[in-house]
Amino acid sequence: MRSRRKLRTRLIVSFALFGIGLSVLFAMAALYVRAKVEDQLVVNALQHDVDNNIERLHANPNYQAHSELVEGWFKSDRTLYKMPLAWQDLASGVHDISEVGPDGNMHHYKLAVRRKYGLIGFIRYDVSRDEQGKRQLMIGLVAAVVLFSLFSLALGIWLSRRVLRPVTELAARLRDFRRIGKAEPLAPHVADDEIGELAQALDEYSERLTALVERDREFNSDVSHELRTPLAVISSTTELLQASPDLNDKLRERLKRIERSSRQATEMIEALLLLSRAERRGPTFGEITEAAKVAEDVIESQRPHMRGKPVDLRLRSVQPLKVDAPASVLAVVLTNLVGNAIKYTQHGEVEVSILEDRIVIEDTGRGIKAEEADALFQRGTRGEGATGSGAGLGLAIVRRLCELYGWHVAIRPREDVVGVVATVLFPRTHRS
Repeated sequence: MRSRRKLRTRLIVSFALFGIGLSVLFAMAALYVRAKVEDQLVVNALQHDVDNNIERLHANPNYQAHSELVEGWFKSDRTLYKMPLAWQDLASGVHDISEVGPDGNMHHYKLAVRRKYGLIGFIRYDVSRDEQGKRQLMIGLVAAVVLFSLFSLALGIWLSRRVLRPVTELAARLRDFRRIGKAEPLAPHVADDEIGELAQALDEYSERLTALVERDREFNSDVSHELRTPLAVISSTTELLQASPDLNDKLRERLKRIERSSRQATEMIEALLLLSRAERRGPTFGEITEAAKVAEDVIESQRPHMRGKPVDLRLRSVQPLKVDAPASVLAVVLTNLVGNAIKYTQHGEVEVSILEDRIVIEDTGRGIKAEEADALFQRGTRGEGATGSGAGLGLAIVRRLCELYGWHVAIRPREDVVGVVATVLFPRTHRS
């Protein structure tokens, strides 16, 4: 997993690394150039000195050869002289040698040799005495690297603030828009540069998003009006028909089913509209609903879906539980959970329990695997062996509603027998 760093931190680190790298390269280049130039100057000086003395000695045999820079020896082939035997076979040129110096320590020398006119000249230069200068230069370069690195770090901090200030101000304006609940153009408040292009692109995106939200709001309002009106007509008509004295029991039961289906559709529409509005503006609390009453209505509305199956559908363990949410929202949640329990239970029982802070629905159906339980709440996912024309949206809507109102919904397999346990936990409850 890649580590996440702020853009400002990356800029500061980049400037610091660039400054350190450039300073180190400069120090290495300075040491290299100094060594090359110093070596070339010493070689040229020694070669010139030994050549000059040889020429003068050849022109005047009585010339006292000497070197102003270093110690030297000059002789003819017929003259005895004191010099290391190791030098005798060296050819003309400048050689690097290491010998023990007068102080008894090993020294590094440059030895210039010249053979001409039957004469041999030697000039030796102690390079070791320049080591102190090299050490001083090294200390100075290290100090320069440290100073340049600190300067790069300070420059990176200053530039990061200056460069990212427009981005920070743009983000602050966006947060203000979320706080006031209204978007305003961003481009007029920033410079005409890359940040301005970003602000303009955000403005265009905001306009498209606002238009989309407005169309969604208008569509929801239209759907609410167009669907509620025929449902209200169906509900009022069924009430009038049920009041007719010449109805037989079969027709009266069918009218009750129509009335329950109409009420269930109305609750679903109200819940979806609440969900649509609340996801834009936040959920609205303050409406207290008695969970037991809603559960009783849901159970009665779901009995016709059993279709003669040997299943005992009942409500038990009723405790005082009041939920801070509209009744339509709780009805949609319980309708989907109880309906699924009935759908997947071919025989046995479906029990709905109202506890102190939760509602539990248990069935003796085909059961589920524990690792597959959470996937059932995803859109388009249907349980194994599902029949009918469902699209697998019921549990997805249930999860969205529960998340919106701060509830926790979960499904797990039963431990005692084959079946499923669905639980809706209410953190915010009102107890009588």
